[in-house]
Amino acid sequence: MHPTSYAPRRHRRTVSGPAPVRWLLIGLALAFLGVFVVVPLVAVFTYALQKGVGTYVATLQEPETWSAIRLTLLAAAIAVPLNLVFGLAAAWLIARFRFPGRDVLLTLIDLPFSVSPVIAGLIFVLLFGRQGWFGAWLDAHDVHIIFAVPGIVLATVFVTFPFVAREVLPVMQAQGQDEEEAALTLGASGWRTFLRVTLPKVKWGVLYGVLLCNARAMGEFGAVSVVSGHVRGVTNTLPLHAEILYNEYNLSGAFAVASLLTVLALVTLAVKKYVEWRAESP
Repeated sequence: MHPTSYAPRRHRRTVSGPAPVRWLLIGLALAFLGVFVVVPLVAVFTYALQKGVGTYVATLQEPETWSAIRLTLLAAAIAVPLNLVFGLAAAWLIARFRFPGRDVLLTLIDLPFSVSPVIAGLIFVLLFGRQGWFGAWLDAHDVHIIFAVPGIVLATVFVTFPFVAREVLPVMQAQGQDEEEAALTLGASGWRTFLRVTLPKVKWGVLYGVLLCNARAMGEFGAVSVVSGHVRGVTNTLPLHAEILYNEYNLSGAFAVASLLTVLALVTLAVKKYVEWRAESP
């Protein structure tokens, strides 16, 4: 018999159920989620439907609500593609090359995360407002940016441009560039290599970044509030329209509009989990 067969067995201690500390942590986590997530969600839909489904539908069919919906979708439809192009280009440049100013570019990408959205809106006012740096020239050429749709689009682009780049960059760095170099060695052009090799490898990071960018674009309040001017039916997005209705003590209308943003958040969360599941599946 092998001499190691006489070695004493090591018994693994098994736990039949969670320890008290584990139960405490689970309870605290559930309580936190209940107070800060579940209760607010229930409150939004409760106030939105407190006067009945008919009032809820009528609020969503008002011209000012539809104008806010269209402007929100327009801002997102412009901001997301622009940030997608910028994010892919910036991530590819940073992941594949070493060049002077690389760290500066990384810092600038993170700038919207560190600057308050309200401050970002004020910066655009100082640049493009009537008393701003370019205000006189814009006024002379009858170009309106602040308190108009272009200002809302600019503010939305600014606060959302880090999302795609920051989600794609670590994926590109983790994947490496061996396959890209092999494709270039075999005669593929740089553009063909990017479309056929690079992009498929980072597609889930791209989708995740686009998803977060779109959610932030539709829900942005601070920067858009500063540059919009709160012109009802013209420059109000959904968050701004909800605030106006709330300030007018139209709680059911305000929460009806807020419920649209809540549904958007829930859909975003569901798609996010799906993207994560597909990215982790073999």
